[in-house]
Amino acid sequence: MTDQAAARDTAPPRTWRLAAPACGLGALFALGQAPYDLWPVALAALIAQLWLLRRIAVPARARAAAWTGWAFGAGYFALGMHWIVEPFFVEAAVTGWMAPFALVGLAAGLALFWAAPAWAAARAGSWALVVPLWALSELARAYVLTGFPWGLVGYVWTPSPGAQWAAILGPHGLTLAALGLTALAASAVARRSVLRGAGALVLAVAMLGGGLMLRPAPGDLSDRPVVRLVQPNAPQDEKWRPELIPMFFQRQMAATEAEPQPDLVLWSETALPMMLDNAGEAFSIMSEAAGDVPLVVGLQREEGGRYYNSAAVLGPGGAVQDVYDKHHLVPFGEYMPAAWLFRHINVSGLAARAEGGYSAGPGPRLLDLGDIGQALPLICYEAVFPQDVNGAPARPDVLVNLTNDAWFGTWSGPYQHLAQARMRAIEQGLPMLRAANTGISAVIDPGGRVLAELPLGEAGHIDHALPLPAERTFYSHTGDLPALLAMLALALATALWHIVMRGRVRP
Repeated sequence: MTDQAAARDTAPPRTWRLAAPACGLGALFALGQAPYDLWPVALAALIAQLWLLRRIAVPARARAAAWTGWAFGAGYFALGMHWIVEPFFVEAAVTGWMAPFALVGLAAGLALFWAAPAWAAARAGSWALVVPLWALSELARAYVLTGFPWGLVGYVWTPSPGAQWAAILGPHGLTLAALGLTALAASAVARRSVLRGAGALVLAVAMLGGGLMLRPAPGDLSDRPVVRLVQPNAPQDEKWRPELIPMFFQRQMAATEAEPQPDLVLWSETALPMMLDNAGEAFSIMSEAAGDVPLVVGLQREEGGRYYNSAAVLGPGGAVQDVYDKHHLVPFGEYMPAAWLFRHINVSGLAARAEGGYSAGPGPRLLDLGDIGQALPLICYEAVFPQDVNGAPARPDVLVNLTNDAWFGTWSGPYQHLAQARMRAIEQGLPMLRAANTGISAVIDPGGRVLAELPLGEAGHIDHALPLPAERTFYSHTGDLPALLAMLALALATALWHIVMRGRVRP
């Protein structure tokens, strides 16, 4: 073979030749998320993507690496988060035209978080740097601009026993483990290295086998309080129609007064059509139906011209014993960034109230539920933020998620939201009670097991004994700091190793 032919044989491929397969691999990686849960396929796709990045991790191909990382992310987020179009079709005549722009914009924007580490690793000439840098970019995605940690790389472990490591490593530690394992496997394939392949196998066994050992055993629930989750199944385009409101209210009332009487009743997010200050009569009727046991209901409230997405605890006689205001709001869904920019094109119609939408509450806090104990309320997508759960002022006895997943449609969104609620239970070693408007309502134990559920699109209720809390987890003590330090240490060690090895090969 001539020198010219050899150079062509070893030259990294052009950008456009890798973008299409990288996009396809990203879509395959999305199959690891709910409702597909094909985590072995997803891990294989991640191995292939890292193998592609390894081929072009040279400074001259930094732009190609960035496009390859971006294409992988675009394919992943486009398939994994296609549910983002659903809210725009609730009022299709007003906002339906925005749906494709929302999907394309979200996928393209989030993919930048995956393009950056690919570019930086190639620019440094060390493909191994992509592992800590990619993990760091995922951690940043959970915090930057209020954060959006939906569909983290580490959630590839969620359907597998490896999810139990979240109790120690947290979600970002799971991301680092997934990237480390697949990078070892990609390197083993590229280098035909038995040693690296063995390392990847050992790490896989540790994640899966160790996860089985970490999972807390089911507790004895024979003497535990019974909780009731009420699911009215009110589709979002029907939820506020005046002629249908009585029907949805009666569904919830029938579920609430069903015998035998539980020890706690949970209604979903915005389960009532009126403001808290105007709900006194409804509260009295609801409390009587519940037998004067604590009843937690989601609804809106107004104070000083500001509107809040809230949860109220009702006691005997319908007395309001406590109120929590949601503090982590959905951009463009619950409040409008730069509302003045959009007020003339009806985008603000997506916000629940007023031009600027809801106001944020002061932050995480606990609700006293009597014999049930102290509960940390999480309204809607607050359950996808592990740092918010860790931000509770004290360790609760139970996590309570009131949500209205009718906004997410009837396919992947509600299942992914449930999967992330399971991760919060594992991370904290706490039971999770999840009351969802259209589903999926569920009782989840500290090991992430779904002990009882009401399927998507079904009205009714479920009663189940409240699971016991497990021992406090390592992650609940430390939060994301150990994962951050591990990423920084690995990035520094990899960079130093690259510098040393590059010095050795110089003449």
